[in-house]
Amino acid sequence: MKLFSLHMSPSGGLFKWLMALCLAGGMTVSAQAEFRVEVTGVGMTQLPVVIAPFKGEATAPQKFASIVQNDLERSGQFKGLAFGSVQLDEMSRPDWSALRQLSAEALLAGSITRLADGRYDVRARLWDTVKGQEKADYKDTVVAADLRLSAHRVADWAYQQLTGLPGVFATRITYVTKTSGRYTLWIADSDGEGAKSALMSPEPIISPVWSPSGTQLAYVSFESRKPVVYVHELATGQRRAVANFKGSNSAPTWAPDGKSLVATLSRDGGSQLFRIDLAGGEPRRLTQAGSINTEPVFSPDGTALYFVSDRGGSPQIYRMPAQGGPAERVTFSGSYNISPAVSMDGRWLAFISRIGGQFRLHLMDVNSGQVTALSDTSADERPSFAPNSRLVMYATVQQGREALMTTTLDGRIRARLAGQGGDIREPHWGPMWK
Repeated sequence: MKLFSLHMSPSGGLFKWLMALCLAGGMTVSAQAEFRVEVTGVGMTQLPVVIAPFKGEATAPQKFASIVQNDLERSGQFKGLAFGSVQLDEMSRPDWSALRQLSAEALLAGSITRLADGRYDVRARLWDTVKGQEKADYKDTVVAADLRLSAHRVADWAYQQLTGLPGVFATRITYVTKTSGRYTLWIADSDGEGAKSALMSPEPIISPVWSPSGTQLAYVSFESRKPVVYVHELATGQRRAVANFKGSNSAPTWAPDGKSLVATLSRDGGSQLFRIDLAGGEPRRLTQAGSINTEPVFSPDGTALYFVSDRGGSPQIYRMPAQGGPAERVTFSGSYNISPAVSMDGRWLAFISRIGGQFRLHLMDVNSGQVTALSDTSADERPSFAPNSRLVMYATVQQGREALMTTTLDGRIRARLAGQGGDIREPHWGPMWK
């Protein structure tokens, strides 16, 4: 991951920064411009769907159908079809012939009605246009401020009805920006919209990671002019330092049970992995090698840790038992592989590989070891999986601009979340809402 101006390389800055060592309250609404989702690429098996404008959305605070369509298209599994100016809602009788002429396989329509108490009644219906019959209904009642969340929920519902898999559009992401010398930790919708500030500081903020419950973040802040690991309660803004030892405290990751962190500490010299019990007590050292060991991440079942080490002469990804022990090398393609991320189903390992001076996102099938390049950019960093394991988010530079991106696992569909807030770094995808 990049450490902004503290970096000594285009990517993989945390590792470089550690090599060099070895030789801010509550959430507020963002005043920055909203994000725009740009989906590019062509998938192999995109399902053609019509998402009609919701009846009543013209007077609602959100462009409801557009949010749903953007979500579904960003997943890479759907292609939205235009259906003219036909007005539809959940009570409509679709024109099956016209829909079939478009080769549409599904239709989604609904309504948004403002109630007397100011809330909104949201209704949707999904039709199978091939069979010419209703598939499912949806109903939600929300306050005006939650209409965007409701649209993401409708997209999740439609996604699950059509694929059999849970959607992730109502989840949240976190990332860091640097603007005019100030660092801001943001919480946003999965499409980058609705960003709220969780912390601002004149000193760097790096490595934010969601807790398994989605109620806390762990991150590294330099506000005391040294790297310190904090745990931040998002609902209250309260936070506490959990690793403020001599030397460097960096790269936190949550154990799946949410009761402990593993982080990189240099308190004993070098950079080693330590397990930190959040209830208190002395950190327990997990690695013993006289090398840099950093960027830990747990396997989904909590039995193993993936991490980056230069014990073989160059940065590579290794795996060891979560309680410590012998480590086995995982990455062999390329001489510089960093920033591991493991999918929640345990099937995939995403990481950044430096090839010919370019830092690109790669994906490994954990069982076969087969590696595939997912991007065509040259400054990718810090991949993070969606909680349904179907998308990877990462930061990069595209067309000269900093951006957050998502990509499908085949690299065919990429969505750019283009921000206006300066340098964009350190993305991490939150868990499903509990």
